[in-house]
Parts: sequence; structure tokens; C-alpha cells
Amino acid sequence: MNLLDAPAYDPGAERRRKLRTTAIILFVFVVALFLYINRYWPEEHAVDRFFSAIEKHDFKTAYGIWMHDPQWEQHPQKYARYPFNEFYNDWGPGGEWGIVRTHKVEGALHPKGGSGVVVVVEVNGRAEPARVWVEKSDKTLSFSPY
Repeated sequence: MNLLDAPAYDPGAERRRKLRTTAIILFVFVVALFLYINRYWPEEHAVDRFFSAIEKHDFKTAYGIWMHDPQWEQHPQKYARYPFNEFYNDWGPGGEWGIVRTHKVEGALHPKGGSGVVVVVEVNGRAEPARVWVEKSDKTLSFSPY
């Protein structure tokens, strides 16, 4: 075979190759964008579950989510630093947010140099949102230092 025996140019094959390349690049871009937009989904989901439990007045479940330990009642001495009764005073009907009827997770951000994420939540339609800190390593919740 020599140069004069080369196959004829097929513009359809060239077009398909360009289309396939473009589709792959577009797919990778869409997946990357989706992952970037949802990069704090685990933390936002934990806070959403927490506020859903508070709305249902299931404070024991909410405390388990807060401490990331659903079996916390088996060893309450482990959480002496923030015991359940203090938690109930903060998040119960007499707490800062009152009776939580509605909530909406507005978003999250990772402060520079922080080890966690601040999740912003609109509670009961109030203008001032709740800010909950979620530790990325173990998904424990706490009050935001920011």
C-alpha cells in the first residue's frame, strides 16, 4: 500500500468523530458542574434531617443527628459537654427559634481554613437564618462560629 492507495476522505466519519468528542466534553462538563453544585450535599442533608426531626418534635432523634450518634441514649455520659437537657433548652419550644414549623436549607459554604461547612437554614420564614456548623470528618453538628 502506498500513498496513492489511501482510502477516500469520508466527511461523515469526520463529523461523527467531532460530534462524539464534543458530546464527551459536554458530558464531562455537566458531570463536573453537577458535582460542584452538590459538593456540600451530605452536610446539607444532615441539617435538613435535623430540622425535620425538630419540626416533628422528635428531639431525641434530633439530638442523635446533632451528635451523629443514633444510639446516644446508650451512653449519655459521652456527651456531658452538651447534654440533652441543654440541647432541649436551645432547640425546644422555649429556645431561640421557638416552635420550628418550617425550614428551608438555603445553602452551605466552606470557610477558608475551616474543617467543616456552615449550612444556612431559613427557619419559620424569619429574616435572620440559622447557621449550623457541620464537621466534615464526622458529620457532627454544632452552632456556627461564623
